[in-house]
Amino acid sequence: MKKKWMNLTLRQKLIMLFVVISCFIVIVNLYTYASVSEMLRRVEKVYTSNVSLNDLSDGLDALQTATSDYLQTKSSDAMERYYRCEQEYRDLLEMLNRKATDNEILLTEKNIYGLSQSYLALSGEIIQAKRGRNVEKYASLYGDSSLLYDEIHTFIYSLNNEQFKNNSVTYRALVESLRYTEMITVIVLLLVLIGNGSLIVMSTRLITEPLKLLAEAANEVAKGNLEIDQIPVRQQDEVGIVTAAFNQMVSSIRTYIEQLRITMERESQLKERELMMQSHLKDAQLKYLQAQINPHFLFNTLNAGAQLAMMEDAAKTEQFLLNVSEFFRYNVRKNNQQVTLGEEVRLVDNYVYILNVRFAGEIHFEKEVDQSLGNVAVPGMILQPLVENAVNYGIRDIDWEGRIELTVCRKDHHISISVWDNGAGMTRERIDQVLTGAIDEEAATDHSNGVGMRNVIERLNLFFHDQAKMEILSEGLDKGTEVVITIPFADEEE
Repeated sequence: MKKKWMNLTLRQKLIMLFVVISCFIVIVNLYTYASVSEMLRRVEKVYTSNVSLNDLSDGLDALQTATSDYLQTKSSDAMERYYRCEQEYRDLLEMLNRKATDNEILLTEKNIYGLSQSYLALSGEIIQAKRGRNVEKYASLYGDSSLLYDEIHTFIYSLNNEQFKNNSVTYRALVESLRYTEMITVIVLLLVLIGNGSLIVMSTRLITEPLKLLAEAANEVAKGNLEIDQIPVRQQDEVGIVTAAFNQMVSSIRTYIEQLRITMERESQLKERELMMQSHLKDAQLKYLQAQINPHFLFNTLNAGAQLAMMEDAAKTEQFLLNVSEFFRYNVRKNNQQVTLGEEVRLVDNYVYILNVRFAGEIHFEKEVDQSLGNVAVPGMILQPLVENAVNYGIRDIDWEGRIELTVCRKDHHISISVWDNGAGMTRERIDQVLTGAIDEEAATDHSNGVGMRNVIERLNLFFHDQAKMEILSEGLDKGTEVVITIPFADEEE
């Protein structure tokens, strides 16, 4: 019942409350009406019993008078009045008891009825004797009828007195009953008032209590406190709907503030990352500047060595020095410049040539490059560091023949650059360290040009506006490594 009440609307609750109270009032009124009606019926019965006997006595007197008048005048009016009175008296007799009984009152009514029938018969004979001018007969009959008249009156008087006594007792009982009914009615009215008051208070509390909780919660929210508990929704009326909407609003505000906080934290992290990237770039520039100490002297020295090798007919030495000179010239001049993908591939060729001269051809290098992508603009020094890391940390110390493969191809709207080696492989932990820059210092050794993997990633993101992606793939130790760079391929570059 309570659950059904909770699911009602305010309008339905008010209507039900009105109906219940109205039903209580109607029930009390019906009870009072029934009690009063029963009292009135019993009082009327008491009154009617004596009135009926009085009417019977008056009817008997009227009939006796009409008979006497006719005997004296013998007029048509007197006869008409006689027959009218006779019929009225007969009608009154029909209300009397005519059955055999042991009840004294009913037995008296039966006697009155019998005597009255005899009296009516004598009256009829008297009228007929008068009309026949039989003076002796109607005079004798009239005397007999007078005796019956007196006897009937005696019985009526006796019965009237007896009924009056009984009616008096009944009347006193009715008065007591009326007082009892009055008391019961007052008690019932008080109970109805108490019940209706309790019902109104309970219903009002069920309606106002959620509103009170809602108002308190709204005040807390107005003060800026969003860490309030959810208001319980126990009913599905208008108040319950508003409460649920308020809870949702508070939850949405909390979610929005939390998202705003996360967004601000991310923006702060991005700013810190940008500052860190700028710091890394400055460090890289410093290393590059350190490597550029008297670069023209270095280039001239290498060219002099190349000319000397040519004069001595040492073609291999000449080619080596020229590649070394070209490599250093590219490293110094193009490190922080926009270059083409074709230039980056040629730098890798120079680097691999130098390594093979140095390590007696131990580096087995293969490449598969889409030549149509040679003019795609990229930041300088993004491929050579990958090949360098593949040599230093992949195939340098392995017991099997090392191989490195460079692949440059187009995939949909992107360019995929892959550097693969069959060397030592990497663990998942080390891959994460490389991608986050945790071991960039390790890369800046005498085996490296000073450009770490993280540096490459950051410069790619800066150049391509965070649309570039680098992945390091390895199935584990001694299972090789693949570094995959994915960069966007703009339409104007096609």
